[in-house]
Amino acid sequence: MASPLTAATFSKLLGSLDPDPGRAGEKYEELRRVLVRYFEWRGAPYPEEHADETFDRVSRKLGANLVIANIGGYCYEVGRLVCLEALKTRARSVSLESSPVAAATPSREEDDTVDAESRLACLDACLDELTGEGRELILEYYRHDRQARIDSRRALAERFGLQREALANRAQRVRNGLERCVKRCVSGRSQI
Repeated sequence: MASPLTAATFSKLLGSLDPDPGRAGEKYEELRRVLVRYFEWRGAPYPEEHADETFDRVSRKLGANLVIANIGGYCYEVGRLVCLEALKTRARSVSLESSPVAAATPSREEDDTVDAESRLACLDACLDELTGEGRELILEYYRHDRQARIDSRRALAERFGLQREALANRAQRVRNGLERCVKRCVSGRSQI
């Protein structure tokens, strides 16, 4: 059974983000926003709850005196595992819904397909609106997996004359703009 989350374990989490309480709070909020977006883009059903669960798990580990060298990376990895669990749970519930009784009732699968197609069409339209540099950056930034991604991002940073952190920040800004554009586009299509 998981140990209960306490104010002390949560304080350890904030302290591991930054010794200054004000900056720790800011870093916590930014990391939470990134995790929520991660869960949204992966299709997890309750992104904000999953982000909170991620922080709860990390806080408990810190409360158990686990030494974590890279707290941000550790949070992302725990978030990835929380996401996999959430998607697995959702897949199980979907398989239960595909029983003969559920098949006789109208489902949202068709709506989900239309929504996915609509989101993809909106993403394409929003990508077309990006400047040449922004479009190149975002497409190249998310193109590869694993080691190829690391090598590609290193080369991309050199090509743009940026440090890796600055490249990541710029990619995040472009991605945030794309996300806003896609949401506007999808909401506009749903009103038609």
